[in-house]
Amino acid sequence: MKDNSYYGQLNVFQIIAQEGSISAAARKLGIAVPSASQSLKLLEQKMGVPLFHRTTRNIQLTEAGRQLFARTKMAMMTLNQAFEEIQNFNSEPSGTVRITLSRFAYQLILRPYLTEFHNRYPQIQLEISLNDALVNLLEEGFDLGIRFGNRIDEGMIARQLLPAFKEGLYVSQAYLQKYGKPKTPKDLTAHQLIGYRFISSNRIEPLVLNIDGQETALNMDTPLLCNDPEIIADATRQGLGIGRIFEPNMQTFEDKENFVPILQNHWREYPPLYLYYLQHSQKARKVQSVIEFLLEKMGK
Repeated sequence: MKDNSYYGQLNVFQIIAQEGSISAAARKLGIAVPSASQSLKLLEQKMGVPLFHRTTRNIQLTEAGRQLFARTKMAMMTLNQAFEEIQNFNSEPSGTVRITLSRFAYQLILRPYLTEFHNRYPQIQLEISLNDALVNLLEEGFDLGIRFGNRIDEGMIARQLLPAFKEGLYVSQAYLQKYGKPKTPKDLTAHQLIGYRFISSNRIEPLVLNIDGQETALNMDTPLLCNDPEIIADATRQGLGIGRIFEPNMQTFEDKENFVPILQNHWREYPPLYLYYLQHSQKARKVQSVIEFLLEKMGK
């Protein structure tokens, strides 16, 4: 059923802008596509300007639509959270919580506890988005994010999940037999590195070592490029090259004794890992439940 109020129309408008299509917004809102389309039409009539450019294949915000989206997004978020808090006052937390994080953070922080979380909060739907890039929660419509460092935008809160740790360098016994063990960073010119390419920037990450107290980037031959830490671990196991694996991840490997550490005195240290979120979003019980769960699992 369509909602003819300003609130209802703005809510539909916001979801269409976030989802990128009227049909996807209708599915998310649990209404018929014609109802969502009619709600948008009524809002555009009230505004007196089109809010979207429409083609047969996509729908994009007009300049007026972008301004309306930006100026009403926080207000709509606050209203929706207020309604949700009252509706859930005497009930268990429910609804969708969108979280953005890197593959590394997913493997270490979320993957081991997905079933436990679902069993504890069966009415909360987690929507997980893997992204190595820095994501603006408000602009992208996320409730929570996990990233290195606590430098955050205004209006955000950061809670530490993991302390600072190092990125280890490991090889297999088969690799050692073929190439030998490097004793200094200069020896790496005769070695192979499993390469990593960032999905967001398409940039290949150089090997960075701590040399004489300075972080120094080194270029190495790379027999294999990938964008996933699991592939790096697999390639390292099979002796293709030197693998970069975060120390906390290594501790989760059942076969960690098969990974031989090298050049430990030169390992790069990363800053602590933080959970971050909008200042008022933790008031929603579903979001607060996820925050408390993750802090509990990380021993915070």
